[in-house]
Formats: sequence, structure tokens, C-alpha cells
Amino acid sequence: MSFIIRAATEGDLQALYEMAKVTGGGFTNLPADRDALAAKLERAHAALSRTEDSIEDDLILFVLENRDTGQIRGTCQIFSKVGEKAPFYSYRIGTLTQHSRELGRTFRAQMLSLTTDLEGAAEVGGLFLHPRERAEGQGLLLARSRYLYIAMHRARFGERILAELRGVIDEAGGSPFWDGLAGRFFGMSFQEADAFNAIHGHQFIADLMPKTPIYVDMLSEQARAVIGMPHPNGRAAMRMLETEGFKYNGYVDIFDGGPTMLGKIDNLKSVSGARAVRLTGTHEERGTRVLAATGHLAGFRCAYAQAVFDGDGEIRIDSEAADALNLAPGDTLTIVER
Repeated sequence: MSFIIRAATEGDLQALYEMAKVTGGGFTNLPADRDALAAKLERAHAALSRTEDSIEDDLILFVLENRDTGQIRGTCQIFSKVGEKAPFYSYRIGTLTQHSRELGRTFRAQMLSLTTDLEGAAEVGGLFLHPRERAEGQGLLLARSRYLYIAMHRARFGERILAELRGVIDEAGGSPFWDGLAGRFFGMSFQEADAFNAIHGHQFIADLMPKTPIYVDMLSEQARAVIGMPHPNGRAAMRMLETEGFKYNGYVDIFDGGPTMLGKIDNLKSVSGARAVRLTGTHEERGTRVLAATGHLAGFRCAYAQAVFDGDGEIRIDSEAADALNLAPGDTLTIVER
């Protein structure tokens, strides 16, 4: 079974819509709304058609295609520069220390401050893999293909990168964090706010959210318990991000309180370890499993390959991978070991 990562096209709209309907909610970057998804595809097409190597407010949208069946089984996204056209809000967890001389005691209180500290960073998000494919390592292919794309188009990205993990959602589809904080000011449920944000953006946060810091101890016990916690289904994704070089630095999502992971692009494992090699031919033996990518902008493709290293900067890969990547002897590809 052969899978390939490629840029999404207008013809993938229906497949993306079908995936969006089964995400279970909380996937702001993959709304179950045809018009919103069509707008994403249009924006991605414009980004991949842009010829200038500069850092702009681009969206890159990929799909995972089963080459045997033609089915789309997953998707992921890159935002090259958040906060360019609308504020990118996060809560930052901080500590306020106060001392009472009369009582002889020091009090420390955790605070949530609304911030746009992460403006200008790149973001990876919108990763969804069909449940039936989750045992074959395709989630890792989806996630790391984005870093290879960044490495191959480095001039289009800045220094920092972030990933927002979905926070804890209860069995009814609600968010304890939202209910304990923002829901009190907005008069709408988490599902309503999340759906509105996915389609219209979160400028309404700037309009209605209190700008003063929030004392964590004033929130409900249920809300406090989930601050900075990923959804149970996202714990593996958090470990994957940590392995890649991301860290949790006390920033959380304003909707569900999920952790925002931060990293430096040049320090990411898949960026620092990426190298360009020359294809000398194919083989049918078992080699070293690598992620291999080729192509520029809309022509980008990424897949797993079995690699045999022939010498300095020269490589052979299995014929199936070479066919998936449209490679011939003498072509250059970018690889990173799994």
C-alpha cells in the first residue's frame, strides 16, 4: 500500500469535507463547512502560486493520498506567519508574587494573561488522519512532511514555529475551560464559539474578552484541572512534537485551554536533519526507512522510502517510492531519517 503527501487541490474539497465531519469537533483548522474549506483551498492555491521567496501570510494545505485507491485519508496544514491580518491570541500562564509583612506570608497566584506574543511565528496544525490508517505510521508522515516542506522552502518562513494541541473536551462536546472562563462573557457554548471561529476568525475575542489578567484560582475546579492539558487523543501528538523539538512554555489556547507548543525552526529534528541527495537508481532490497521529498511549491511530494546509501550524497530508493515521487536517476531529493 503506497501513500503520498501532496498539495491539496480544488478537487479534494469533498474528501476534506467528509473528513471534517468525523473529527469530533474542536478542529478549528478543519471546519465541517464547505464554503470555509473552499476558501482554504483557494488561499492555499494562491500561496503555492506566489513566486517571491518572502515571508507572507500563507496557508499550505496538504493531503495524504492512497495511491492504490486514490482515496484521501488524511490532511495537514502550515501557516507561514500567524497574526499578520488578524491578532493571534493566546493565554500566557504567569505568576504574581505578593508578600504581606504583617502576616509574614508570601502569596503566589497563577494568572492568565491575554497576549499576542506569538505573532509572526509559523504554525503547523489541521492534522487529521482517518482512524483506519493510524496503525501504519501515516500520522508521522503527515506531521514530518510539513517540516521537510519548510526546510525546502526555508526563505518563506521565520525563526519560530508553534503547534496548538486540542484541549480537553467532555463527553457532551463541551469544554470545561471555555465554560469556566470565556463562556461567561460570550453567552455562547463552546461548540458555537468554536464553529464561529473556524469560519469567521476570532476577532470577536478581541471585541468581547476582558483584557485584564484572570486569577486561575477564581475559575471552577473543572476549568483549572484542564489548563495546559491536551485532549486524551492528542497525547501521542504532544510526544511527537516534543521529539521533534517543540516545548510547552506556558501558552494555552483561548478556547479550550489546550497547550501551545513552541520551537525554533532551525532546531527541529526534521529541519536540521534534512539533506539533499542525488538519486542513482532504484533497488528491491530492504534499506533504511526515510522520509523522502521532492518538488517545489505545488509540486511538493513526500513519501516513505527504503534507502540504500551508495556514497557521499548518493542514494538508491525502492522503485515504489521513486514512482510515487516521480523520480528518475540523476534527480535530487531531500531526505530525513525516520
